[in-house]
Amino acid sequence: MRMVDLIEKKRDGNELTKEEIQFIISGYTNGDIPDYQMSAFTMAIFFQGMSETERAELTMAMVHSGDTIDLSEIEGIKVDKHSTGGVGDTTTLVLGPLVAAVGVPVAKMSGRGLGHTGGTIDKLEAVPGFHVEIKNEEFIKLVNENKLAVIGQSGNLTPADKKLYSLRDVTATVNSIPLIASSIMSKKIAAGADAIVLDVKTGAGAFMKDLDDAKELAKAMVDIGNAVGRKTMAVISDMSQPLGYAIGNALEVKEAIDTLSGKGPKDLEDLCLELGSYMVFLAEKADSLEEARSMLEKAIQNGDALKTLKTFLEAQGGDASVVDSPEKLPQAKFKIELTAKEDGYVSEIVADSVGTAAMLLGAGRATKESQIDLAVGLMLNKKIGDQVKIGDSLVTIYSNNQDNVEQVKTKLYESIKVSPSPVQAPPLVYATIKE
Repeated sequence: MRMVDLIEKKRDGNELTKEEIQFIISGYTNGDIPDYQMSAFTMAIFFQGMSETERAELTMAMVHSGDTIDLSEIEGIKVDKHSTGGVGDTTTLVLGPLVAAVGVPVAKMSGRGLGHTGGTIDKLEAVPGFHVEIKNEEFIKLVNENKLAVIGQSGNLTPADKKLYSLRDVTATVNSIPLIASSIMSKKIAAGADAIVLDVKTGAGAFMKDLDDAKELAKAMVDIGNAVGRKTMAVISDMSQPLGYAIGNALEVKEAIDTLSGKGPKDLEDLCLELGSYMVFLAEKADSLEEARSMLEKAIQNGDALKTLKTFLEAQGGDASVVDSPEKLPQAKFKIELTAKEDGYVSEIVADSVGTAAMLLGAGRATKESQIDLAVGLMLNKKIGDQVKIGDSLVTIYSNNQDNVEQVKTKLYESIKVSPSPVQAPPLVYATIKE
């Protein structure tokens, strides 16, 4: 088998076999196939696409390029959730305890964030003492005991994907549905889940800004998951504005606590109930999505969800008293209000631009070496469709350094538009894909 022949085959729009795809991925991972040939191959995929079978084979070839996580010792059906990312995306902090509270095992492998705010691990580390440096045996034990644990990502999970993504990033082949779908699904499958719920974001703050593109990506990932024996469903949700109100690590932990108490932002609670219903249903803990949602609503109302959060935090060294006393979370020195300059209705909150403002405060990492300030961030006081009057607070800025507050304010004023006439809030969920 020669790589040049396989490049030519894909260039001409022909379907590759399982053996050919495995040859390419293993050869590239171990260094036998050079970057220049892989670049040509990914560009051929960019223009010619891949069949459903090819996408599934590509995904599994990347899964088997490195370590895979064996969760078979965990009792029950393990359901993972993946979000394609956004601003103020606190769903994992809510969903983990919420779904675990009704008996669904959540064995979560998470990473640190590079961007607007930290990843799930960074956010959880806003809780004093919390840590994810636990051995696999302890991880499995905690999930069996408490139905929930979070561990840091394995260093050798899907090395082919890491290498391939770096190449795509510098060869203008990132925006290819087959390559995006196989990249995401390879990591989820290698992490050991039996079933997968996907939250595919669309809008200004999302990777897939166009709704049709988001639907195409969601369908591609659902098809891959089901083709390789993982029950998979997708929800396409809005990220034209940030989800919830909080953007920042400790602020998002506080918002997760509020949501699990039934006092959180309606959009965050509704999306978590939607995603959680799919997780509970796929875990076969409920016979219908309606029954699953009812179980989750009850867990919030009777306090089980909040109790599960406390147990989870304590089991991993965290100070669970933050749940009842959120003031123990890191606190910013300064609170500055960004006030409205005109009367009207909020018509636009450009999510990724607001996220950049949070990163300027130190809530996220500009580079891998950047230090996150867990206390800082933004709290939205208005969302799209809300009425405002001159002087009303649009955003509360939480900062530990007043030197760049004016820059942050300028960025926020550029990001939030006010219209003189009423504006309809965008839908929270655009579509669901179940098969």
